[in-house]
Amino acid sequence: MTAPARPPRHPSLRRRLLLGILLPVALFIAFNTYSLYQQTLTSLNTAYDRTLLASAKSISEQLDVQGYDEAAQLRATVPYSALEAFEADNQSQMFYRVSTLQGELVSGFDELPVWRGQIPAQPPYAALVDFYDERLRGRDVRVAVLLQPVASAQGRTMAVIQVAETLEVRETLALQLLYNTLLRQALLIGVIALTVVLVVQRAIHPVRRLSQQLQARREGDLSPIAAPSTPRELQPLVDATNGVMQRLSQLLRDQKRFVRDASHQLRTPLAVLKTQVQSAQRGDVEPTQALREISDTVDRATQLANQMLALAKVEQLRQQSAPPVIRLDEILRTVALEISPLIAQRNLDFGIHTEPAHVQAHEWMVRELSRNLLHNAVRHAPAGTELAVDLCADGTGVVLTISDHGPGIDEELATRLFQPFSAGDVRTGSGLGLAICQEIVKAIGGTITLANRMEGHGVSGLDAVVRLPLAAHSNDRDGRAIAAQSAA
Repeated sequence: MTAPARPPRHPSLRRRLLLGILLPVALFIAFNTYSLYQQTLTSLNTAYDRTLLASAKSISEQLDVQGYDEAAQLRATVPYSALEAFEADNQSQMFYRVSTLQGELVSGFDELPVWRGQIPAQPPYAALVDFYDERLRGRDVRVAVLLQPVASAQGRTMAVIQVAETLEVRETLALQLLYNTLLRQALLIGVIALTVVLVVQRAIHPVRRLSQQLQARREGDLSPIAAPSTPRELQPLVDATNGVMQRLSQLLRDQKRFVRDASHQLRTPLAVLKTQVQSAQRGDVEPTQALREISDTVDRATQLANQMLALAKVEQLRQQSAPPVIRLDEILRTVALEISPLIAQRNLDFGIHTEPAHVQAHEWMVRELSRNLLHNAVRHAPAGTELAVDLCADGTGVVLTISDHGPGIDEELATRLFQPFSAGDVRTGSGLGLAICQEIVKAIGGTITLANRMEGHGVSGLDAVVRLPLAAHSNDRDGRAIAAQSAA
């Protein structure tokens, strides 16, 4: 057997925060370290270039000249010991070269290449000086060139003084500064990482506490989560979880109630049906009468099962998302047309008056509501009497009134007719019709009442009144429709 596939492991909140914070910080530190290293090299070059310039000026003080211009002869008496003062801790070595403008060596190191460059238009110092990098004896050197006028009582000319220094000191200092900088930056990253870990650890502590609280619950416990100390950012999650648990709890209650009612209510007609079949098998009643009784029992059981399923469907639709906007008047007329054979069978004087009415509800709910109310009215209205249906809509809501001329109901029965399995006549009803109507009206957000209609000193009939909220945008639509009809 193959091992079950492990669920994918998603990165933890701690890891996401560490990556989200440390990665940009590390990139910034790398860029900052590189910039700082370049600035350090620039600063070191500036400082040591000043030393090279001082060395060149010191050499210029040891120069003498005889003759003028092309006939001038330079003389230099520069001992190498004069440069030792500018060497740093014996780590670097200095070289110099004194020559004429034509490149003729006067004094110094002949292997130091002759300067062939130009003096910058704006030199960094108040002197004719230029700085550049060169190779000497296989080593990198930094060279300062000074064009120094030389004058004496015997002559005047221009000398080219070059002073070179190896780069060991500069590179050592630069690397030391870079090492110190990287060490401090690494310490900074470590402090940030430790801070993030500690903060995340503390921040997710309420999440762990909620998880432990849920895991410690008994099976089937769907009570709301009590978390008064939950951080504000987690409160929407707690509220959403409580909402889901509340809906699950309601669904479980509805399921248990449906199973309980089904097992209780269907047991009786099935037992009666079994008795009738056994009686027919023994020949206690005539076959025709037995089949008629069995058919009546099956019809009542079928009606009961259908109404129980309808009641369960109401609860199912109640949990769904926002229903669409529908025309109640059109559905009401369609249902009235469907049950017209029943109306004609009882010879009822049927009248219906409707106005355009928009409600926000599932079409099945409205159709089931209309069918149950009309069925009840047709069944209880005396044959040959009037049955009136009136639907009107105003700015506040929709009012549906179904009026019959039956005997009405007493007050004690009116209080329990909307309860499941509470029928006025157990021989003709299952007691679920008005309960279904009540649940549908509550799901839509309306009310339903049964009231005796009084005339004189007696009851002239019963009014079933349903009040439903008008759809939010139906007023404007109705107004436009009326205006369009007036214009036509």
